[in-house]
Amino acid sequence: MAEQSCLVTNDWICGEYLRSRSQELTDATVQHIGITVVSVLIGLAVAFPLALLARRGPRFAGPVLGLTTVLYTVPSLAMFSLLLPLFGLSAALVVTGLVLYSLTILVRNILAGLAAVPQEARDAARGMGYGPARLLWEVELPLALPAVMAGLRIATVSTVALTTVGSLVGKGGLGNLIEDALPSFFKAQVLAASVLCVLLAVVADLLLLGLQRLLTPWTRISGAVEAAPAKTDAGPPAPATVKAG
Repeated sequence: MAEQSCLVTNDWICGEYLRSRSQELTDATVQHIGITVVSVLIGLAVAFPLALLARRGPRFAGPVLGLTTVLYTVPSLAMFSLLLPLFGLSAALVVTGLVLYSLTILVRNILAGLAAVPQEARDAARGMGYGPARLLWEVELPLALPAVMAGLRIATVSTVALTTVGSLVGKGGLGNLIEDALPSFFKAQVLAASVLCVLLAVVADLLLLGLQRLLTPWTRISGAVEAAPAKTDAGPPAPATVKAG
């Protein structure tokens, strides 16, 4: 008796599915990446001026942080329903929703990064004749980059996951495949789309981590200096002792 196809037996792992639906998986992955990248970039562009506004004082910080937090708590179904009259069933609807969800993470991390800049660095820059704009771009932002990049990584991974919700309007990338497979519980399709989604999140996080290390080489240098043992004239350090049981 001939062995049955894994598509017929509905196996979780099915090479035949990957071969026969490779183009479908590729198209869904490309759409997923496109929606994620556009959403994160627009979110960063919107979050930056909001963070600058919020750091002007409590009078602005309260409304900005409160609004972004409220937006993050709105259920995705309700968010898309509210945006539907403006954008219709389009990718712009999904992108706008994802941008609004990313703001609370990005704004707070940009604010945290700017707040962590040492006052001595600001004073030194002002003493050298730096104006507010030059101080921001050449001193504060570079020093705030680790916190900003950390927020960007979190927002990106979160957006990769939330993009699947766009399947509600047919623009969810890999989420479309998961939703299409659920009525018949097509195991291979659910697993393949889910694994690809996880891989996208991991790859995006690693790429951003590499970019962070490239943009902030001083953090590696300072870390190496702190980890290096101090040299003294008292000879080599004493061997560690182990306390018995």
